[in-house]
Formats: sequence, C-alpha cells, structure tokens
Amino acid sequence: MKKILPLILGLSLSSTAFAQDKDFDQYVQGLKTEALNKGISQAIVDQAFVDVTYKPRAVKADRNQPEKRLTLDEYIPKAVPDWKVKQAKDLYKKHQAELTRIGEQYGVQPRFIVALWGIESNFGRFTGNYSVIDALSTMAYEGRREEFFRGELMSALTILDQGHIQVEDMKGSWAGAMGQCQFMPSSFINFAADGNGDGKKDIWDTEADVFASTANYLSQSGWDDSYTWGRQVKLPKGFDMNLEGRVQGKEKTLAEWNALGITRYDGKPLPKVDVDAWLTAPDKADGRIYLVYNNYNVLMKWNRSYYFALAVSHLADRIMLD
Repeated sequence: MKKILPLILGLSLSSTAFAQDKDFDQYVQGLKTEALNKGISQAIVDQAFVDVTYKPRAVKADRNQPEKRLTLDEYIPKAVPDWKVKQAKDLYKKHQAELTRIGEQYGVQPRFIVALWGIESNFGRFTGNYSVIDALSTMAYEGRREEFFRGELMSALTILDQGHIQVEDMKGSWAGAMGQCQFMPSSFINFAADGNGDGKKDIWDTEADVFASTANYLSQSGWDDSYTWGRQVKLPKGFDMNLEGRVQGKEKTLAEWNALGITRYDGKPLPKVDVDAWLTAPDKADGRIYLVYNNYNVLMKWNRSYYFALAVSHLADRIMLD
C-alpha cells in the first residue's frame, strides 16, 4: 500500500501524518530513479525534487469535482459572460497583427486562439500557483491515475532538462496543467511553439508563444480553417434521436441533415456547404441541439468536455459576430 494507515486506534494524527510523509518520500525516491533511468540529468532531478511536497489540496480538488450538472442554458452564460466577450474582443484587436500572422502560419482562425485563451485561463490571469512537480508527484502518489501522472511528471522533468523554464517558475494547476494555454507537460513537448522567433517556447509569460502553441495544437490535431465549428439547430417534431451521436458512421452532409428537416436555430435552411456534420445533444433532446463539424472534434481532443468545447465555440462566434 502506498499510504500507511494507523493500525492502532490511539495513534495520533501527527504520527499518521508523519508516516504518510515518510511513505511519500519513499515514493519520490522511486520517481527519481525512474527519471534518471529515462535520461534526465542528475542536476535537474536534484533541483526538481529538493523541496517536493505532498499537496492534500490537489487530491481534494481532484476528488471533489462539482457534482451539480448545469444545463447548457445555465452553463454557457456563466462560461461566456458579456464581460469576457468584451475582453476577448479588446484583446483580439490589440494582438490582431500577431494573431493574423500566427493564424495564417498554422491555418487556424485567430478567434479560436483567443477563445481558448479566454476559457482556459481568463486570458492568462488564472494559470495556477502549484509547483508542477509537487502537483504531479502528489497525483501520481495518490494512485487512481498513477500511470498518467507519472508520465506527465517525466514530461515535466524533460521540459526542465531542456531548459525551457526554471524549476521555481514551473507553476500550474492542481493537475499539473501549465501556462496561459494550460498545457499538460506532454502537450508542451508535442505542441509548444516559438511564436516570436526568440528561440524559446514560453507559454507562461509570452503571449506570442501562447498563441502559436495553441494554433499548433489545433493544426496538428486536424483543424481545417475552411470551416467553422458547427451551429445550434432545430429539429422537426418526431425526429429520430437515434441519429444523434459524435461517432464515426453517424456523420451526414448538411444537405442530408437538411433533407431530414433540421434547420438553423432561426428556422432558416442549413448552409449549402459540402461538409460532414454530426448531430449532438449534450442535454438530450429537450436541451440545446447542435450540428458540429470536425473542428469541434478537434476541440474535444483538447478537452473531452462537450461543455468546454461549446464554451470555446460560443466565445469564438461572439468575438466576430456581436
């Protein structure tokens, strides 16, 4: 067992905590050995783990995810309030030249870059203040997703070993998501990009690198800037909901969906565009209904939450349409 539990009812709380700390220290020794075996330098291993600390708050945050499920009608206004739309528009204009250049380089519409920036970290304001090494070591030790978090920890150590950031500056969320685009360490290794040509990949403090990294992630994940993400639609009465589902084989062209009686939300016919779309109903048939394109599937690779992807999509739309 990873965590030492008191075997005697009279064991003091302080003794239990000490036993757990000792066990965590032993676990960290295993992490150090694994890192060295993977080629991480001794110097980085020593620096990264010198003050590593078990973080109960991270475990609590993981276990106590909000239980109340909001409907999309409740969630979207909270996730995309008018003040965030205004900030997104202002920042889009402020960085328009840079966003346009990066968007053209990677083939991603700049409004989606800004929307992801806004939803992930409120445009860089909320990036987390946990030591990434503390957070990932804690979550690996906690054990429910040990393999995943051990892998992410090794990726974080690789980032340090490559010199992208100093140990004391590597801050993130309780789960180890880092920087203004909230990349997990493996995503940083796979997708982080130098947006301003200074030879660095700084997703913490350099906005051009945040934009380029975001665009690179989307581009490499299959983004097609010929299309948008999808749209909210209306169904005819008696529609067969067995056709709903974002899985291979259930996609149809917009013409085919149109022939089945689906319209835009305002009742107008669907666009005459030759593109495959999936029908999705996150809140079932009595909630909001969407036809989504492959770009929406790409957003789901970023975060496997229908609500997250729809928040990004709605903010991207409001940046350009309001």
